[in-house]
Amino acid sequence: MTDSEAPRAGTAGPQASEASEASEVATPDTEASRPVAPGPVARGATPALAPQVLEIASGYAFPGPALDLGALLWDGRCLPDAQIRIPLGMLNRHGLVAGATGTGKTKTLQLVAEQLSAQGVPVFLADVKGDVSGISAPGQENDKVRARASEVRQEWTPAGFPCEFYALGGIGHGIPVRATVTSFGPVLLSKVLRLNQTQEQSLGLIFHYADQKGLELVDLKDLRAVVTFLTSDEGKSELKGIGGLSTATAGVILRSLTAFEAQGMSPFFGEPEFDTNELLKVAADGRGTVSVLELPAVQDKPQLFSTFLMWLLADLFHDLPEVGDLDKPKLVFFFDESHLLFGDASRAFLDSITQTVRLIRSKGVGIFFVTQTPKDVPADVLAQLGNRVQHALRAFTPDDQKALKATVKTFPDSPYDLEEVLTALGTGEAVVTVLSEKGAPTPVAATRLRAPESLMGPVDPAVLDRAVEQSPLHARYALAVDRESAYEKLRAADANAGAAREAGTEPEKGAEPEKGAGGGRARKAEEEDPSVVQQVMGSGVFKSLARSLGTQIGREITRSVFGTARRRR
Repeated sequence: MTDSEAPRAGTAGPQASEASEASEVATPDTEASRPVAPGPVARGATPALAPQVLEIASGYAFPGPALDLGALLWDGRCLPDAQIRIPLGMLNRHGLVAGATGTGKTKTLQLVAEQLSAQGVPVFLADVKGDVSGISAPGQENDKVRARASEVRQEWTPAGFPCEFYALGGIGHGIPVRATVTSFGPVLLSKVLRLNQTQEQSLGLIFHYADQKGLELVDLKDLRAVVTFLTSDEGKSELKGIGGLSTATAGVILRSLTAFEAQGMSPFFGEPEFDTNELLKVAADGRGTVSVLELPAVQDKPQLFSTFLMWLLADLFHDLPEVGDLDKPKLVFFFDESHLLFGDASRAFLDSITQTVRLIRSKGVGIFFVTQTPKDVPADVLAQLGNRVQHALRAFTPDDQKALKATVKTFPDSPYDLEEVLTALGTGEAVVTVLSEKGAPTPVAATRLRAPESLMGPVDPAVLDRAVEQSPLHARYALAVDRESAYEKLRAADANAGAAREAGTEPEKGAEPEKGAGGGRARKAEEEDPSVVQQVMGSGVFKSLARSLGTQIGREITRSVFGTARRRR
């Protein structure tokens, strides 16, 4: 220790005492500095180590509300007087939870989600493996839980938390989550269809055409109908008017859509569309609702569910107002298996993610990416993540060793030998660094994490189904609705044209569909005085009614950085 370091260590004791409810971290100098209940620091600390322990502990002594992660690990000992915490107000600065399989990442999510809920903050979790549903039920005390609670000085009390369970398209246990194709947008849809950049741009032109012509893309058959029309003899002329979309490219998109539907993807798109404001709810007792998206039934379709998670986030991004820095976030969003989102992503898609992560902070939303190594997250995104919980890494192969060295370089300077520590951490242990209340990185701290107070495992499927059926959201979203949209309108226009040809007459001018719309407007609306129709459609009463009915007229079709449609709710 240098002379310049001594004053910092000497002043850390009083700050550390604010962080610990039991006592301050002991210094080796006087008996008076020992904690009331002597712990490992008081008994085992040496003059050489104590100042470094104090300095780390002082970095986590936050005066404001914070989430408790666990106790400091130093030289093989767990020091319960040195508590490691995350300031509640810094959760919207985003974060990363990383580590090899089986190191405890899921339990860390559960621990953080519980405390956020208790502080009145809504949480969104993606349950890929089906073992997060236990957060709704009280935990079960056993020897391992008691031992962990004793080690980290945790007052462990079993507790369940208010939850809503969702399932993509209603496949699995949960309230169905659907998106209309129009809302999902061309950028995200291109990713799940595995289109290249040229095809993605062409799909964007098709969406633009449908938006302009009032052809509502509610489900996949609507999009397929529009693409089929544009590649037909009747629709070829329309291709020239939307930027020269080639027939060959339109054919590739059509084949991709057909294959996508053949894989059973249709249920994910349709109405009623999920309102992402449901994720912002707080329970009657003031605790934040934990929204759990159950994904075991679709875990063999990782690119689909990872992109759907991005749609949820993008939809929140458009709808939420700017709020700046809050005392606590409006929502914390855990993006599990996030490496699936970034794999094979286009440059435009990655740029959109980076922009969303950077800007959504000021709307009160925190995002935590959950993956195996920091290398899974692009550097531009990783740079936006202020909080880190790094579980153990394996170094069995040359590639593993390279990834380990790269991970160590992403941490601030530390007194730990992080290459050694990261390979020696046990289950439920992690290396932590977060942002302090002043926005500065805290010292790197090896941490033994607390035990979740809810059930560490899945609840019984029958219990889960009962919770879903009893939810007030079940009646709103359970039954799919197939109203008139682009598919029906184009079929009607084709039938009218066929009937006119058989009769040997041309359709009357007043009944002719608007150019390129394929009959997208109702006959009655065309016969009315346009100025009157425009006045009615422009009225606030009509727009409010249209929104409640879920019609396209009530939507403002402008597109975000992801090409998703902005909805006026």
